[in-house]
Amino acid sequence: MTEQRWLRLILLLFLLLGGVYAFLTPIFEASDELWHYPMVRHLAAGNPLPVQVFDPAQAGPWKQEASQPPLYYYLGAALTFWIDTADMETVRWENPHVDNGIITTDGNINLTIHNPAWNPWQGTLLAARLVRLFSILLGAATVYLTYLIAREVEPDRPEIRLGAAAVNAFLPMFLFISASVNNDNLAIPLASLAILLMIRMVSKQYAVSSKQYAVSRLRITDYGLRWLLIGMVIGLAILTKEGTFGLFPIALGTAFISQWQRRSVQVSGESVTHHASRLTDYRLRITDYGRILLKSLLTFLVMLLPVLLIAGWWYWRNIRLYGDFLGWNAFIAVLGQRAHPASLFQLWSERHGFLMSYWGLFGGVNVPMPAWIYAVLNVVLVVSVVGFVVYVIKRWGDGEIERSAISPSPHLLISYLLRCVERHFALIVCLLFSAAVVVGLIQWATTTWSSQGRLVFTALSTLTTLLVVGLVGWLPRRPAVWVVVGLSSFMFVVAAVAPFLWIRSSYQPPRYDPPSVPTAVTYGESLKLVGYELSPTAVQPGETVWVTLEWEVLQPITRNWSIFVHLNDPVLERPIAQRDMFHGQGLRPTSLLSPGERIVTRHLLTVPDTAVAPIDLELTVGLYDYATCPACERLPVTDGGILPVLENAVTLADVSLTAVPGAIPNPISVNFEKGVELVGYELNPRRAVTGETVDLTLYWQFSQPVTADYTIFAQVVDEDTTRWAAQDLPVPTSQWPLGTPQPVLLTLTLNPETSADVYPLIIGLYTLSPAGEFQRLQRITADGRLTDDFLQLTLLRVD
Repeated sequence: MTEQRWLRLILLLFLLLGGVYAFLTPIFEASDELWHYPMVRHLAAGNPLPVQVFDPAQAGPWKQEASQPPLYYYLGAALTFWIDTADMETVRWENPHVDNGIITTDGNINLTIHNPAWNPWQGTLLAARLVRLFSILLGAATVYLTYLIAREVEPDRPEIRLGAAAVNAFLPMFLFISASVNNDNLAIPLASLAILLMIRMVSKQYAVSSKQYAVSRLRITDYGLRWLLIGMVIGLAILTKEGTFGLFPIALGTAFISQWQRRSVQVSGESVTHHASRLTDYRLRITDYGRILLKSLLTFLVMLLPVLLIAGWWYWRNIRLYGDFLGWNAFIAVLGQRAHPASLFQLWSERHGFLMSYWGLFGGVNVPMPAWIYAVLNVVLVVSVVGFVVYVIKRWGDGEIERSAISPSPHLLISYLLRCVERHFALIVCLLFSAAVVVGLIQWATTTWSSQGRLVFTALSTLTTLLVVGLVGWLPRRPAVWVVVGLSSFMFVVAAVAPFLWIRSSYQPPRYDPPSVPTAVTYGESLKLVGYELSPTAVQPGETVWVTLEWEVLQPITRNWSIFVHLNDPVLERPIAQRDMFHGQGLRPTSLLSPGERIVTRHLLTVPDTAVAPIDLELTVGLYDYATCPACERLPVTDGGILPVLENAVTLADVSLTAVPGAIPNPISVNFEKGVELVGYELNPRRAVTGETVDLTLYWQFSQPVTADYTIFAQVVDEDTTRWAAQDLPVPTSQWPLGTPQPVLLTLTLNPETSADVYPLIIGLYTLSPAGEFQRLQRITADGRLTDDFLQLTLLRVD
């Protein structure tokens, strides 16, 4: 089969797979589609662009996406303006309990509720599907552009360009995003097209017949018009997504190399590439480089003209509305940010989730593939990185330039370096643009929780090209073909089964066996708890409890009652662990249930590591209407049978919380920076009255030498951070022996004005900088991530 037929097959398979993803993924269950589509619908209704408010509660259904450049949304609106989408508020039914971005064991991952009675071919559901199909076509354009970019990098290696196209096409996460309403779907092909055009401003490795490739029509002979075309594409790209700003430095560098080429041709009378091995054929003077630099800047300014005409208005609007030409201040105000900027070490510790969301992490970034698939793909990545180093060394060694001809002359050295750049220009551009996008994401992720691999898809064409080049570029052709075929086949199979095995099944209510313990508890004459099961019945801090509940619907229900399952601490009279969700693992609100139906729902509760033990916890179950929160109206228990009822919740059983063995009270392991570890604590009493003193003993242990003397603080705080009791105690930590627990006693006197309630008790450590600023130590999670600079240790009851 010819190369072109292979390419057509790859594109056809991508379109078919994209259609499968588009139709099997429920509407609004793709990454951020829940907020992207409302922007399309708002513009399709003829409304002006919304102004991003800084209050998340008032941000509107598009949330932070109102800060995104609008080109993709306008195109989606143009496709769907004729559809009546007045039902959006109905079908865009958000799940208030969703574990967004969290991989759970007991479900509750659906971003929205899906009523089987809704017609998928009308209204909002139809409009969203049409935009999804449009996005799939844009994805196909990306695959084709990846092929062309890889062709520029290695014009004599068809297996590399076909492999790059196949890896791009069969990347599960790319298919998933391409089959959703997401502005990435337009930004990616525009960025890829801009990269291709810039490479072709310099690359002279081969000519392309206009009969072979439609893109070759873009090879306009006039130099200035070609730069205006590049400016148009970049302008469209930055009017789609700000992640494409990395194109600007690439454009400036391309302008310089291109002008150097033109000047070199003028001096030598022939193309530079025709004299790659004879450095003495021409020499540019210092004044020539000054002229080249000046013309490069003028070329870049010419390129900027269409950019400003196309996208300048949007960024001027941002300045007027938000005082920030990117609008990031408004975006972050709605999206939220980290408590403290992340270090590179912390971002590195988040690499596993980053790679998962690059290869394929579906739904609201909470529907994973099996772990072994990520392991295989990660091995491929590591091999590719090592292979790329080998490839670069080999390509340098096979270079046509006579390095022995290099003289200490600055002119010849500069000329040599520039011709190296020219010869490997396509590869260098792929590297630089990929690096620009990754560095941009790193800067963004230091502020926001955005360590997601899919956010580098703006550079997907160049990244995929580099991946395949590193994987097989250094191999002989025959083994390279087999490696490409093997990887492409593996990725195709994974991509083909993903919608059926992992995506669709995640949004179908599971069927569980009925629990073993019968009950007869009636809630509001509409729901009856007919059975439960608890496993295990005794746990230690940090362990989990499975609670299985079987419900019977007694009559039609118009309201949506959420299940709550609590493990209550009898001393605090508050839950220390809870799980709230709709029936059917979050998929079946009560208004969708029918009389006589029985439904089993399972809940996984995690006991905090810092829970006080030993104690008997009370397992309580009830129902409440989330729409009435913060009052959170509960459905009355009209018949509790033989079980105790309190505040419209029934106590099903006790769970024995046993202490972790050890000589220290409440043994725990909470790590802070600098090798500091909290290994235990004791609070006495756990229930106090206003004005009373509470003793808190903390047990600290150091695993590495500490030169500073830290101040240890403890605070009883309110939700608004009001301190009702606090102590800061300087401790000679620099004198503590390593590996030996050290008790520290803090005395907390409750403010006489403290209201009766349950309050969090937080603790931490800090030093003072020479400037008098507090420098708190941050906590380190079990997987090595830096988080808050305090620990919510436990709760204190105040009467």
